[in-house]
Amino acid sequence: MRTNILTVLFASSICIIFSCKPTTESKLPSQVKSENRSVETLSLEEAERLATLPMKCIQTNLPYKAGLTIAKEEDLQLPIVHHPAFYGCFDWHSAVHGHWSLVYLLKRFPELSIQAEARKKLSENLTAENIQKEIDYFSLNDYTKSFERTYGWAWLLKLGEELKTWEDPDAQAWYANLEPLCHLLSEKYLDYLPKLVYPIRVGEHSNTAFGLSFALDYARVIGDAPLENMITDRAKSFYSDDADCPISWEPSGYDFLSPCLEEMNLMRRVLNTEEFSTWSTAFLPKLINGSEGLAPGKVKDRSDGKLVHLDGLNFSRAWCLYPLGKSNAHVQNIANAHLDYSLAKITDGDYAGEHWLASFALYALKTRDEQ
Repeated sequence: MRTNILTVLFASSICIIFSCKPTTESKLPSQVKSENRSVETLSLEEAERLATLPMKCIQTNLPYKAGLTIAKEEDLQLPIVHHPAFYGCFDWHSAVHGHWSLVYLLKRFPELSIQAEARKKLSENLTAENIQKEIDYFSLNDYTKSFERTYGWAWLLKLGEELKTWEDPDAQAWYANLEPLCHLLSEKYLDYLPKLVYPIRVGEHSNTAFGLSFALDYARVIGDAPLENMITDRAKSFYSDDADCPISWEPSGYDFLSPCLEEMNLMRRVLNTEEFSTWSTAFLPKLINGSEGLAPGKVKDRSDGKLVHLDGLNFSRAWCLYPLGKSNAHVQNIANAHLDYSLAKITDGDYAGEHWLASFALYALKTRDEQ
């Protein structure tokens, strides 16, 4: 008995000296589901299932939610006239990331059954003529110059990044056609960001941190130094002094992005390892040290286009957390729980979620698989 007591005291002392963290055997409800889950890479079967969603919509022109402000009568046209490349999937940004989804899947799975049909659709949409009309739209009137700022811009640059890094003849042709639009949006970021005094901290499209994260990835892959430097400088200016983000206030009812986690995901990109460790510990201390959980967002009606946003939130939270999870089992478990909650439910036959959620699921899976 004496030996056992000494052993326990010794172990406790070691734990104190080295600031032991709680074990991953937590009672937090957000962890229970994924505690013993084995993380697998995206399978061909799952890729086939998710590919059906963008295939259904990238050439489906109606219904469509246009973001047009009409300045003169002739501005009023069907979306396919204004957006001959990105007229599908209910709205412009969903059409853009629907194209990204197909490019990512074709690139990763050469054996995908929809290879030929998907390439045909991409070739029909991503022509030089169509992209020029997309460019022209940004100068249609005084109001369209900020069209899709910055959510759609970010996804367009993510599509450009995916095409640029694919050594495939079709992909390189599509990128050559898309490149002028990428350049235009890079210029728009450079014009806009110095004027943005305060970051936009919401859980929907205009979230500044998300808009900068994807654009920064593009800038680094393409070698766009002015854009990279601008984003790095503005991110540090916006967020360096932030601490104790109130993640317990999340989510709002229509969120598909986490204001706290998107900010953290951006700062992970712009700070070095030591700087980010210090910053993130101050920013979300309880989440990082394992004393606080984070439950997935619950969806009660997937036919409601706003309420189904919370499936997207679960995926975007996962993609923000997975890069931290490789060294933090608590965070890894939370990311898995979020992914698990929504992944099986997004092919339930309702267009409200089907027109966009595959992209979010795929980006979460991509981020998980790259860790």
